[in-house]
Amino acid sequence: MNGFFTLHRDLPREGPGTAADVHWLLAQISAPSRICDAACGPGADLATFAEALPGAALDGIDKQAHFIAAARARLLPHGHRIGLTVGDYAGISGAYDLIWCAGAVYFIGIGRALPLWRPALAPGGHVAFSEPVLLTDPPSPQVREFWQDTPQITDAAGIGQRVRAAGFRTLSTRLVIGAGWAECYAPMVQRIAHLRRLGDAGLAGALDEAEHEIALWRQVPEQIAYLLSLVAPE
Repeated sequence: MNGFFTLHRDLPREGPGTAADVHWLLAQISAPSRICDAACGPGADLATFAEALPGAALDGIDKQAHFIAAARARLLPHGHRIGLTVGDYAGISGAYDLIWCAGAVYFIGIGRALPLWRPALAPGGHVAFSEPVLLTDPPSPQVREFWQDTPQITDAAGIGQRVRAAGFRTLSTRLVIGAGWAECYAPMVQRIAHLRRLGDAGLAGALDEAEHEIALWRQVPEQIAYLLSLVAPE
């Protein structure tokens, strides 16, 4: 296992966000009866959906087998109505009322993901995804460095343009900022400290990179965000 996955093993979630983001989404739409979490990681958001929607059928898919194993253990109390699959979210099929993708659309891009998922939506279905977003023009040096490996990043208007170009319309948006990042990074800080104590020199690069990312966020937490977008086919 490479350094990145060693660092991320046993973390409660794989990206910024809170249960409040899921509850915000559910307040925007009629209660979905079938949901797919695309790139579900260790199942943090699936757990929130399961608790909020006791009658819903839930599926999660992720390329990483150890994330699916973690999600399966976490969701054991809801296991009879949750399907978990190791696989590529580009190949989702079914008739879902909601496809949820927190912080992972960038792997293939909005312009490819939404058309691929459209056939997997039930009539009246929705997609909700979060995407890195610029909040200032120009962005600060810290923001430019933080997102240096995300060349597709734009402001909210740019995300909206990509949604329209994919044949969808944006119904509502919410910034994932501040608390969502703190909730992601706090366990990671503890995990880094634990791995440092083990003294594995092979992990030093991954740990240094993660610490630098967290340090940049701490300098400008009000400028670093995802935009959570609720969209539907045109």
